[in-house]
Amino acid sequence: MVQPTDLPRNETGIATVLGILKQQFAEQFQTGQAIREQHGHTTTWIKNQSPDAVVFARSTQDVVDAVKVCAAHKVPVIAFGTGTSLEGHVNAPAGGISIDLSQMDRVLEVNAGDLDCRVQPGVTREALNTHLRDQGLFFPIDPGANASLGGMTATRASGTNAVRYGTMKDNVIAVEAVMADGSVIRTAQRARKSSAGYDLTRLMVGSEGTLGIITEITLKLQGIPEAISSARCSFPSVEAACETVMNVIQYGLPVARIELLDAMVVKAVNSYSKLSLPETPMLLLEFHGSDAGVVEQAETFSMLAEENGGSDYQATTTMEERNKLWQARHDAYWAMLALRPGCKAVATDVCVPISRLADAVGAANDKAAELGLIAPIVGHAGDGNFHASLLLDMDNADEVARAEEYVSWLNGLAISMDGTCTGEHGIGQGKRPYLVKELGDAAAVMGMIKRALDPDNIMNPGKILPA
Repeated sequence: MVQPTDLPRNETGIATVLGILKQQFAEQFQTGQAIREQHGHTTTWIKNQSPDAVVFARSTQDVVDAVKVCAAHKVPVIAFGTGTSLEGHVNAPAGGISIDLSQMDRVLEVNAGDLDCRVQPGVTREALNTHLRDQGLFFPIDPGANASLGGMTATRASGTNAVRYGTMKDNVIAVEAVMADGSVIRTAQRARKSSAGYDLTRLMVGSEGTLGIITEITLKLQGIPEAISSARCSFPSVEAACETVMNVIQYGLPVARIELLDAMVVKAVNSYSKLSLPETPMLLLEFHGSDAGVVEQAETFSMLAEENGGSDYQATTTMEERNKLWQARHDAYWAMLALRPGCKAVATDVCVPISRLADAVGAANDKAAELGLIAPIVGHAGDGNFHASLLLDMDNADEVARAEEYVSWLNGLAISMDGTCTGEHGIGQGKRPYLVKELGDAAAVMGMIKRALDPDNIMNPGKILPA
């Protein structure tokens, strides 16, 4: 099990801050053990490191007030959204104050003519799309969890639609953020492009709360497509499925989603979602466009898949059937858990160039078998990103050690293929050992930026950067 080191605590500063914030925030300030443990919660195997207290912010000014008190006494501040991150992002290794942003959940502005909106960080992606639906608009980034948009921005999240619509870095126009000294900055206006100075928006997107706390986000929106078609296709091997993905991208087919499920995942999905899919590697797809356009795209894909041994191809434009298919994909995590009842699923992700995807997935399956591990794989195949979910008996120390060996090996494999140790989960605590291996001296430049903006290291310490 990953056991991040506890960092030195500023006991005097923490005690002082607790007294000040309790008086300042009243019922918005909580120190109960259960609440603190919830805010050190991590959905992976990294141990829980709870904060000393939680402030439930209701406005940017609340965040400013809390950060200024913490800055004055050099006490850590950790932003918290919905707690769905996977690499220990919200842990408090040096103690300190968790600032819960979930009550900052208003959609502040929708500019339908400009296809953008401004939201508070506690708005979830599902809540935003419900708000937008009557205006014929939607926000396309969809990580499996119903994450907060502040957390998605901070971790540079992605999802099944990334192959067409990009990731959070491609869809955030501007952010408002509270910096380590309590000052508030806005990184850009609403214009779709700018050459004015450093790109601070991109600096904050993916910074995981280590540079500042995001309190507003301006996002790009998309029009709901006139027509949507979903499809599935089975393949004799992972290699054949990945070859088809590469052909699709090279052909320029504007697929919106193209997801890879290995045979083990298909078996799990069949059992959990009461489906009868062929239990071989499978691609799930979605096409967006006009009525004629999605039919043409589906037919073109069918042709490309057939050349690689694709079979049992089925496409549908019916909403009920589409939703059933994609709900099964989003339920894959729970389906995989049922493959080994009583065990924990530890998800890790890497991303490689699409031309190396088949090699990487094949090697990952072989390595899991070699180590005697159950590690079903799903992937956002259109951009080379895939997830291995290790099904572990956490009480079996030998099995956990083999899992750690597997995760380390997988990260190294991706980097050796000119890929990355994380395509969308972020670095947090769990991926810190691989950052220098991947980026070399660029990690030192990140450290310089961190020290310049947060000289006392109070903003989410112990994350991203090497010790």
